[in-house]
Amino acid sequence: MTGQSLELFYVDGRPDGIVTAEMFNWTGSVLLAPRTELSRLIESHEQARHSGIYLLTGDDSDGAPLAYIGQAEDIAVRIRNHDVNKDWWTQVAIVTAAENRLNRAHISYLESRLIERAHDIGRVPLANGTRPSSPSLSAADISKMEAFLGYLLIVFPALRVDMFVERKRQAIPVLKEATSEAAPSPPEPLATFVLENSRQGLSAKATLVDGEFIVLAGSQAKKEFSEASTWHSYYDLHTELRRSNVLVENGDLLEFGENYVFASVSAAASVVQARSANGQLDWHEIESSLTYKEWESRRLAAIADTN
Repeated sequence: MTGQSLELFYVDGRPDGIVTAEMFNWTGSVLLAPRTELSRLIESHEQARHSGIYLLTGDDSDGAPLAYIGQAEDIAVRIRNHDVNKDWWTQVAIVTAAENRLNRAHISYLESRLIERAHDIGRVPLANGTRPSSPSLSAADISKMEAFLGYLLIVFPALRVDMFVERKRQAIPVLKEATSEAAPSPPEPLATFVLENSRQGLSAKATLVDGEFIVLAGSQAKKEFSEASTWHSYYDLHTELRRSNVLVENGDLLEFGENYVFASVSAAASVVQARSANGQLDWHEIESSLTYKEWESRRLAAIADTN
């Protein structure tokens, strides 16, 4: 994967207003807007009336995240209909191509692939009643649409639409001593860490691999946040992981059914212990018994000494 350049344009100079997103050498574009700006979005942006796919996001009646993925040859007409018939959504993302180049088969393919990916990842439930099959396309068109989809999956997270980001990981290679051989693929763990809480009777293990902090399958986590901690920012993540079966019940505790990537060591520690936690101090590197903070400081010092 080479570096990519993404251009975000905040139409009103506000991050919570209408935003356009484009990438160099990509024919597609994304238009993101809150539902409150729907009329102005359709009136002032021609691409809202193009052929393409769209994503509605919001919360259901219980406050849980919900999304709907659709396609239309005139997106504005379809979204007006959803404005009348669907109450729960609060934001829309519209995906089109330059010069309105996406035809009916293209948008049907993209819709099917996004629905498939959303179901596979399982982070946000879909309000779609069915899972449409992919239309028949030529090998050349499939290649084009897969490339288009690849760019789209880079753009969405930049717009804080992260339901398509895969954080589950396959088996992690065992850490071993460095050799003169070329770096293996996938990369080996830089270090392995453990978090143990004897009072709660739980133990979790994680590895740092290629910049990702991955809590390993089989690690344990507490079942419930205390009532006083339900306001905590990681309460929603803990709930999401239970809903998507990354965390599954095992007796009095939860267990990670799969390897899972966390955005930070503190996020991992907070989810494992179901409370606010400082991962810099709670995780310990197995070989040295150093806290993550101490281990990282030693590593940075070693790098400084070589420069």
